[in-house]
Formats: sequence, structure tokens, C-alpha cells
Amino acid sequence: MSRAYQNLGVPPEVSHLTVLRAAIRRLHPDTLAVRSWREARKRYYRELLQAHAAAQATTELPQPVEAG
Repeated sequence: MSRAYQNLGVPPEVSHLTVLRAAIRRLHPDTLAVRSWREARKRYYRELLQAHAAAQATTELPQPVEAG
């Protein structure tokens, strides 16, 4: 799991939009203002969403079906 995702401190139950909002809030306004870093920010957001999807997948393990 991504260290950046762990530092956000969001639970796996939240939506992808909530993860993005938390990530944007954590970035310094000067970082958001630099246009040349746009691709790097997009890559950062993508990695966070992948880590979030992985966290959701591990918490949503299927329950065993009971025989009967």
C-alpha cells in the first residue's frame, strides 16, 4: 500500500472523490499553481486511487457460503 495513501488517513469505505479531496487539501497551494507539475499531480492522484481500490478489495473479502 502506498505510504502517501496511508498518510491521508481515510478509511477504505469512503468514495474515490473523498480520497481525491483529501489529497488536494494536503497539497500546498503553490504546488497546485504550478502548471508544469500537472502530469505529476495526475500521476499522484492515480496512485492514490489505485491504493484506495486495493484497500477496498482487501476489506471486502467474500464471506464463505454456509452449507445447509
